[in-house]
Amino acid sequence: MVQRECKGPLQTLERLILASKSPRRRDLLSGLGLKFDVIPSEEKEPPFQEGQLPQEYALHVAKLKARNIAKNYKDSWVLGADTIVVVDGDVLGKPKDREQALSMLTRLTGRMHTVYTGCWIVGPYTSGGYEEGFVVGSNVWLSNLSRDILESYVLTGEPMDKAGSYAVQGLGSFMVERIEGSYTNVVGLPLTELVGTLLKLEIVGPRK
Repeated sequence: MVQRECKGPLQTLERLILASKSPRRRDLLSGLGLKFDVIPSEEKEPPFQEGQLPQEYALHVAKLKARNIAKNYKDSWVLGADTIVVVDGDVLGKPKDREQALSMLTRLTGRMHTVYTGCWIVGPYTSGGYEEGFVVGSNVWLSNLSRDILESYVLTGEPMDKAGSYAVQGLGSFMVERIEGSYTNVVGLPLTELVGTLLKLEIVGPRK
C-alpha cells in the first residue's frame, strides 16, 4: 500500500483507493493534490468478445477491477480504470513481445485510432454502497514513420507495458501528430470527467 500526496488545487475528503498499478494514473491523481492509497487489482482481464463495443469492454474491465478491491475495503471509495486502443474495431492491448509491439505500431502509424478509458467508482458498502461509471474516447493521429524509426522506438522498451505499444506522455510523444479530445484520457485517466464525478460525490473538494 502506497500513499501519494502533493500540493494541488484539490484535497481528498474521503478515503480513496486507486485499484491500478499504473504510475501514469498515480501521477495524474497526485498532481491534483489528492491523497489516496494504491492497491492494484489482481482481477484477470477477460478477452474482448466479438460483437462487443470497445467502450463497453473498457467500462466492464474497469468495473471488475474496482469491485475486486472494494470487496475487501468496504469502508472506502475505490476507483478502477482501463484504457484500450482501438483501430478498425480491433482492441490492441499490451504487446507480448517486441515483434508484436512493432506490428501494432506499424498498424497505427500514419493514421487515426481511438483511445477509450473506462472509469468505475465503487462507494463504501458500510454506507449502503454506490457504483458509477463512464467512458471517454479520444482520437489520436500518429505521424507516418518508417519501419527503422518504429524499430528504434521498440528497442527503448517503452512500448512493452503500454496498450497500443506507445506512451503519449513518454518517449512515444514524438510520434503523436495530434489528439482530438482529452489528452489525459490517452495517458490513462480523463481528468475533466473524473474530477467532475469526484466533486459531485464529495470524495474530493477544493484545497483551502
